[in-house]
Amino acid sequence: MTRLKETYQNDIVGAMMKKFGYKNVMQVPKLEKIVVNMGIGEAKENSKILDAAMAELEIITGQKAVPTKAKHSIANFKLREGMPIGCKVTLRGERMYEFLDRLVNLALPRVRDFRGVNPNAFDGRGNYALGIREQLIFPEIEYDKVDKIRGMDIIVVTTAKTDEEARELLAQFGMPFKK
Repeated sequence: MTRLKETYQNDIVGAMMKKFGYKNVMQVPKLEKIVVNMGIGEAKENSKILDAAMAELEIITGQKAVPTKAKHSIANFKLREGMPIGCKVTLRGERMYEFLDRLVNLALPRVRDFRGVNPNAFDGRGNYALGIREQLIFPEIEYDKVDKIRGMDIIVVTTAKTDEEARELLAQFGMPFKK
């Protein structure tokens, strides 16, 4: 069991029950999944770019990436329905907690001019979206082997009913929100 999951089960549940006045342990919000998505627009011309991005995403998350395909054809972008235009990974269980731990403690502090993540990036239903501009902040990526700097979206899905509950849950996990 990862350190972060043990912390959740021991400390975070108690703190959340006290703050929000839950009567039952099962009412306490928890992490459901983390989805890491990379959109690669250049993949429509060169499939090797998509393969390189998928390999990097697999190194970062420790799980096999799945290519995402275009849902609609858009003539202005020279895009046809079904063309591969990105990749994603859905993390659950131990890998999810391990990834969140590495994101909070290793990757985010390596961002240039980092002052914290946006505390208002919740969707109204307790899910948090975080955009990262470069994959180099993860220590698993070797700078010399990177062909192009790519960004990614990280979505943290929780069982929280409100944004306030989700913000407190992520703050308890150590997410560095701006003051």
